[in-house]
Amino acid sequence: MASAKLFAATGDFKNDIQLPALFDEEVNKVCMYLHIKAILNNLRQGNAKTKTKSEVSGGGQKPWKQKGTGRARSGQNTSPVWVRGAKAHGPKTHDYFEKVNKKVKKIAFHSALATKAQEGKFFVFESLSFDTPKTKDLLAVLTKSGIEQRNVLFVVSAKDQNLYLSSNNIPWVRCARVEDVNTYDIVRANNVVISQAALSELEGGR
Repeated sequence: MASAKLFAATGDFKNDIQLPALFDEEVNKVCMYLHIKAILNNLRQGNAKTKTKSEVSGGGQKPWKQKGTGRARSGQNTSPVWVRGAKAHGPKTHDYFEKVNKKVKKIAFHSALATKAQEGKFFVFESLSFDTPKTKDLLAVLTKSGIEQRNVLFVVSAKDQNLYLSSNNIPWVRCARVEDVNTYDIVRANNVVISQAALSELEGGR
């Protein structure tokens, strides 16, 4: 059974707890690769575009006659070899959308969670709620817990709004809701932190 360190809301270490069964699933690196590749491709806008010979300003009349001038032959001033001409073999608008079926997504997500648990980089807090959004209070909790302050991902529930607001000013902290977090979020994080309430939501819904 996979385990994780459990911390009190104040950041004090309490004990090790057993994680749900989804953290014990076999790691499938192929599914993780396919899902992460699809996520990154779907983030691409694909709107890079250069003008072709028919789109640049100019063209129409032949610049000079074919023979007798001593210069190279030229048919139009929109050619890529001309200054202010078209771009040869330039990029065109492209849709990078990539579909991954639900079963692969689920296996990839569970594999990412299992990987973090095996690496000892998954931490659980009894509570991560704050009465008011205050960055100073969140930093105090993280400092007391001893979690490395580098690229930390908080997986939060809808009730943890003050936690989300408290983390906005910390450059090395990111927040993702339970229903929104994906394989790429988990893999790219150095440490993953979650409350027991959000962990229950994760177990029930993902």
